[in-house]
Amino acid sequence: MAAILIVDDQPNFRFSLSVTLRREGHDVSEADDGRQAVTILEHAPCDIVITDLKMPGMDGLSLLKEVKKLNGSCEVVVMTAFGSVDTAVEAMRYGACDYITKPFQPEELVIVVDRTLDRLGLRKRVKDLESVVGGAFRAEGIVAASPQMREILHLIAEISHSDGTILITGESGTGKELVARAVHANSRRKERPFITINCAALPDTLQESELFGYARGAFTGATGNKPGLIEEAESGTLLLDEIALASPSTQSKLLRFLQHGEFRRLGENRERHVDVRLIAATNSELNDLIRQGSFREDLFYRLNVIPIHVPPLRERPDDIVLLANHFLNIFCDDEARQVDGFRQDALDLLAAYDWPGNVRELENAVEYAVMLTKNGHITASALPPQVRSNGGDGNGAPRTLDQVEAAHIVRVLESMDWNQDKAASELGIGRTTLWRKLKRYGLKPKKRASGGAGRQQK
Repeated sequence: MAAILIVDDQPNFRFSLSVTLRREGHDVSEADDGRQAVTILEHAPCDIVITDLKMPGMDGLSLLKEVKKLNGSCEVVVMTAFGSVDTAVEAMRYGACDYITKPFQPEELVIVVDRTLDRLGLRKRVKDLESVVGGAFRAEGIVAASPQMREILHLIAEISHSDGTILITGESGTGKELVARAVHANSRRKERPFITINCAALPDTLQESELFGYARGAFTGATGNKPGLIEEAESGTLLLDEIALASPSTQSKLLRFLQHGEFRRLGENRERHVDVRLIAATNSELNDLIRQGSFREDLFYRLNVIPIHVPPLRERPDDIVLLANHFLNIFCDDEARQVDGFRQDALDLLAAYDWPGNVRELENAVEYAVMLTKNGHITASALPPQVRSNGGDGNGAPRTLDQVEAAHIVRVLESMDWNQDKAASELGIGRTTLWRKLKRYGLKPKKRASGGAGRQQK
């Protein structure tokens, strides 16, 4: 149903049009000239204005201009007498979406209104998508349909313009860095650097010097002064990836920086200040590490000002097909291949697989399938072996999320010889969480052929 305003100086004609459109379920108002129409629109905006072009006082063209000033999203359909099509074309140059020539049958008007509503619906869908995803979000690769990810996108839009420290958590491959880049791309810092340091990729002895820099002579081989990444990110954003693996010394210096906004290069006594927004990311359960004494609790609270948890792909199945098509378009462009899409059997397998590697694994799977598909559609046979073999319960039926999760947990535990500490770390969850899931699903190590059992830590 649409709110429609009919503007014409002939009462009987106006009434006839109103009856036709009300029968279609629309909410219809009437005005006998342009000025009355403007007054109505100032108090009650509508979706569509259907107006005659030739009227005493304010004509249809002048009304069109006023409507667009009042509400740019309101569509205007102009009615014109036979032989005045040139005037209708001029109206469309000023923003009218369609025209209809008098005399016309009621069903012709219904067709024009339906066409206009289709236009409005498409515009609304595009606007909704842009408001949730935004151009910068698309540029950063975030594609989402699930409620969980849409909530994250809304949160990003809210927090991007602040300078609060952010802690992004989630399993490996879920897209934590993309979230950090989206925050940066939508902030006042977007024209400044976005710098990433991966704590897992650096030994403890190098973390401090890479992050905070060093002075000449600070250690063997320090032949000159070198600014750290925190200085290179001046006025921009610094992402501390895998923060759980920061050394105790690095944690201490980070805490001081977050508390006082100052730091020292290695080998210097001079305090330095930079304007940097810090974002930390981890796939570890920091609360467990705090209890174990390997992560500072005071640093955790300084980092966790704005928490964002990115859920695993298996918990947001609405995103799987959307992401698969997104990656398909990317790889087809990169490889100059013509692939028409996925067949239903392939989509069924993609939806049923548990994606232990999350979005990163899905991206790799689509690239694999594109390489194996010369033309036409991607079929189930073109998908990677693990997707084909894990896409059902053995009888061809898609599995429940609980079944998918339980199977993934067993695979990880078996690969770790049922060492629950290692498995919990690999899964990106706490030991206690893993214990609860084992109890929930009734999971136990299988007995070995020798009659013994695999180790299960108590």
